[in-house]
Amino acid sequence: MISHKQHENFCINPTQVTPNSHFHKDLGLDSLDTVEVVMALEEEFGFEIPDNEADKIDAINVAVDFIASHPQAK
Repeated sequence: MISHKQHENFCINPTQVTPNSHFHKDLGLDSLDTVEVVMALEEEFGFEIPDNEADKIDAINVAVDFIASHPQAK
């Protein structure tokens, strides 16, 4: 899901996306792109991610772990 969303929104080659892909270092996303990723996650999973938590989401595996551990995720 996450790699599909990123590919859809940011013209990323899906072969570049791995569970350990860092948004900036590996995928070339800037800070605004990262905010858009967090917003897409909020929309997809139906809850707001607090800014202090959103700031920590900088890689695919971090996003997956955060969503998996969040009780409000759909």
